[in-house]
Amino acid sequence: MVTESNRLVSASPAGLDAGWDGAPHPALLADADGTVRAANQHACLLFPALRPGRPLGECAAAWLREAHREFSASTAEKTVACGEVGDRSFEAHPVRHPGGEVTWWLLETTQLRRAQDALRTERERAAFLSDASNALLGSLNVPRSMEVAAELAAAHLADAAWIVAPGLRRRHPAVVCARGGRPRSLTLDIDPDALPGLAEALQGFPPVPSRWIDPAQAPSWLLPEGFGEAGSIVVTPLPGHGVPAGALILVRHAGHHAFTEDEEIFARLFAARSGAAMSAARLFEQQSSITDILTEELLPPVLQQVDGIEFAGGYRPAQDGDRIGGDFYDVHPVRAGESLALLGDVCGKGLEAAVLTGKIRNTLQALLPMAGDHARMLRLLNSSLLSSHHTRFATLALASVSRQGMTIRLRLTCAGHLPPLIVRTDGRVEEVSCPGSLIGVLPEIEVSSEEVVLAPGETCLLYTDGITEARGGPLGGEMFGEERLRRALAECAGMPAEAVVERVQMLATEWVGSAQHDDMALLAITAPRGRHLTAVNGPGR
Repeated sequence: MVTESNRLVSASPAGLDAGWDGAPHPALLADADGTVRAANQHACLLFPALRPGRPLGECAAAWLREAHREFSASTAEKTVACGEVGDRSFEAHPVRHPGGEVTWWLLETTQLRRAQDALRTERERAAFLSDASNALLGSLNVPRSMEVAAELAAAHLADAAWIVAPGLRRRHPAVVCARGGRPRSLTLDIDPDALPGLAEALQGFPPVPSRWIDPAQAPSWLLPEGFGEAGSIVVTPLPGHGVPAGALILVRHAGHHAFTEDEEIFARLFAARSGAAMSAARLFEQQSSITDILTEELLPPVLQQVDGIEFAGGYRPAQDGDRIGGDFYDVHPVRAGESLALLGDVCGKGLEAAVLTGKIRNTLQALLPMAGDHARMLRLLNSSLLSSHHTRFATLALASVSRQGMTIRLRLTCAGHLPPLIVRTDGRVEEVSCPGSLIGVLPEIEVSSEEVVLAPGETCLLYTDGITEARGGPLGGEMFGEERLRRALAECAGMPAEAVVERVQMLATEWVGSAQHDDMALLAITAPRGRHLTAVNGPGR
């Protein structure tokens, strides 16, 4: 190649046609020693120092020189060398000539490389978002979700990251994490307006571009200890379920490249995943708190002695994972020396049945002033259930309990419920017949009452059909039955109330094994016989 009047002129290699200069790709010819013999115009524009007679290593890229040396020393006919010239990428394809000369055709692959890089980046981002979603949803604890989000953002998106949650009176729960460090939870007492875009992000408004945020004006709390100077900042909202979950703040060191528009968009995608996880955790926390409060009101009470009378209750819901169901019991002091004990069974099981048990218990508690008239209480309860348009019915057993010296006097009334059983000191088990109508079915009900006296050591047991109808046993399908219950109670003669309940519960549980069963509830009323060692509360009357 020669220079004429500052114009580059290519030299065509001998034996090649005039299309050499018209070729759309750079091409150059070099001999076996690596000396340039010719180059077309495209090659001269790509390598301005290219001259015929000069060594290839002095006027072309080093990777092309190494490729020429290796190809000339080998007998391979096909090989491809890849490299870069400036910010452009090329593939070099050699063509061997009879004299040992080689023509190198350079095909530009810049756009292909950029497309491959973009595809690889998108695949890496998609994989990161998938892994991040799994990590974020791995915990339904709000503080832990914030820590995970901050740690992931600092490791993959920035040099430091903040997760700031909405707060009250300038106090905001937050988590900060620097790259390579551990997340740290704290409460920020800040003015969100001090950082452009933060106040808007906390309210769920779209983010401001990072170029609008001057890192030099960033508030001091934004930079973790020892972080140095900030070079670029991104603030973006954390979208939640209906309400904003907070804001994500990303910070890069001065000297690092500023956040690009593409990186800001990806940060918003990550923020959307993080916000959804935090919002789900917050909703779960709220629902769990509400459930605990409501469940506490529906759980069976802890029973103790009242006026020297032993009361003990036992409850096992139909589903072992549940805490509440359709069976219930209560003991209410009515007046001095007298209490009202009750045990009921609502049709069905689970939460829906538990809701109705709560209503029945509250209604009966409101009717305690008329506890001396069982029939009236049950009729008013029946009217209340019918007026609430419930499709479920209930059975109920009431016992007015009073102590007279060493004996206990009971007045028992049943509304569609199984008859109470009396365990005498000699092991006899007696049934108290007091039939009555179901609650919540007919406008008018009929009930009857019976009075029973318990001597010291004798027990009255109220129970639900979950005990007698429990199916299990050796063959798995036989009911526990009333006869088996009577035999078990006969063995409990003279035992305290807690022991009677525990014995029956243990036998019924062993009988059903792992099979399905209905709710089971027991309420034992015992006339104490001096001091004894109780199964639960240690020595007691």
